[in-house]
Amino acid sequence: MTPLLSVVIPVRNEAQALPYLLSDLANLRAAGAELIVVDGGSSDETCVLAQGRVDLLLESEPGRALQMNTGAALAQGEYLWFVHADTRVSAESLRRLQDALQKRPLWGRFDVRLSGPGLALWVIGWMISLRSRLTGVASGDQGVFVSKSAFLALGGYAEIPLMEDLQLCRRLRLQARPRCLRPPLSTSSRRWEQHGIWRTVVLMWCLRLAYYCGVSPEKLARQYRRGSFL
Repeated sequence: MTPLLSVVIPVRNEAQALPYLLSDLANLRAAGAELIVVDGGSSDETCVLAQGRVDLLLESEPGRALQMNTGAALAQGEYLWFVHADTRVSAESLRRLQDALQKRPLWGRFDVRLSGPGLALWVIGWMISLRSRLTGVASGDQGVFVSKSAFLALGGYAEIPLMEDLQLCRRLRLQARPRCLRPPLSTSSRRWEQHGIWRTVVLMWCLRLAYYCGVSPEKLARQYRRGSFL
């Protein structure tokens, strides 16, 4: 029987985070959803920890877009749900997703919150969600779900090192506005905490602006890895 939903999780050295996400998704899998983990060359215990807890454990060259396309190509579900390994998903969020898919939307995404404590991180998550609702564009942390037929018709994710999520959403938005779901997914605030909250805010906005102005994703990816736009 064809599943309604396939969850595609790109990973690389996510042994600490992945088991928590798979636990969150265990009941969804038991209800018939397909779980697919695509490893991009982990050197830790990521793949060992995924064994027996997913339906497909795949390997590909590293690169989030390439990994997600690899999983999507073999997915059996009518819908694809792309979830980052450092995401946590509540039971209520899963119920909202299942209810939404019964109405057969073209695509959608969740609001998001950052996992760390403090008002600043809460505000940033709220701002990300608000921006997404206003623009109809989502980041990968927001758990984008999409009809597999629509995804394949668009050629999947552009296999670029950064901004593949924005590029896909902008193309999908031309066909329909996204379904915006709550409660929010929780995504790790580790990058914000490691590089500084407001420095990271400025970096993210600069990267987006540069992308919209035509700067290549390859150059933006180098700046992202450095943690600085300068």
